[in-house]
Amino acid sequence: MTATVRLAPPVPTTAEPPIAHPVHPPTSPRRAALIAGVGYVALFVLAVFANFFVFEAMLVPGDATATAANIADAPGLFRLGVVAFLAIFVIDVVVAWALHLLFRADDHDLSLASAWLRLAYTLMLGVGVVFLAQALQLAGGSGFLAALDADARAAQALVALDSFEVAWLVGLVAFGLHLGALGALLLRSRRGPRALAVLLVVAGVAYVLDTLAHLLLGNYEQYSSTFLAVVAVPSVVAEGWFGLWLLTRAGRGRVAA
Repeated sequence: MTATVRLAPPVPTTAEPPIAHPVHPPTSPRRAALIAGVGYVALFVLAVFANFFVFEAMLVPGDATATAANIADAPGLFRLGVVAFLAIFVIDVVVAWALHLLFRADDHDLSLASAWLRLAYTLMLGVGVVFLAQALQLAGGSGFLAALDADARAAQALVALDSFEVAWLVGLVAFGLHLGALGALLLRSRRGPRALAVLLVVAGVAYVLDTLAHLLLGNYEQYSSTFLAVVAVPSVVAEGWFGLWLLTRAGRGRVAA
């Protein structure tokens, strides 16, 4: 007599096969370069408008009353300037990200450090925008600020504008170091012009020296035109050339890391 082995019937399963999610390819170096290049163009336009057509046009150094009157007479223009600086704040974050994607295959650590330095500068610019908003409120004198007399509000508005400039200058130290890191990345990658890399380093050093001069020299205004030339000439040439390189040459023939 043999024992009969009965097998249990298979248990039906309702488990569904896993859903395959689409995998998006990483951003290519060329696309990252284009994003950064377009960002550079936008930053240039916005910075010229906000700094020269709004901030510098309304600021009367040492004259709080005239400065507050200029802001109060054209609050719409001043608000546009604040919005332009806010746009710069956002675009700089995107540019920092795009530049990191472009250079990370050449030197990941240095590229990451460069991105963080640009973000540190951007953070200080964001702090400065807060002071601009305060200056607008003080110059307008609406709401609870109406309790202050006009001279007190004007003086505080000028202090707020000075605080914006100081925050921006502190941020420019990080920005100068960022430019130096970009120059070093260009030299290591050997994909960009060597002269451009050197100019970026020179511009970065100029930014740092200008901020130190602001903080250390009690008579900085006597040398302001000299320092303006020292900063403006290499920075305009280097950053303009760099933006053009990003738009036309950077990232070609490379594979994303």
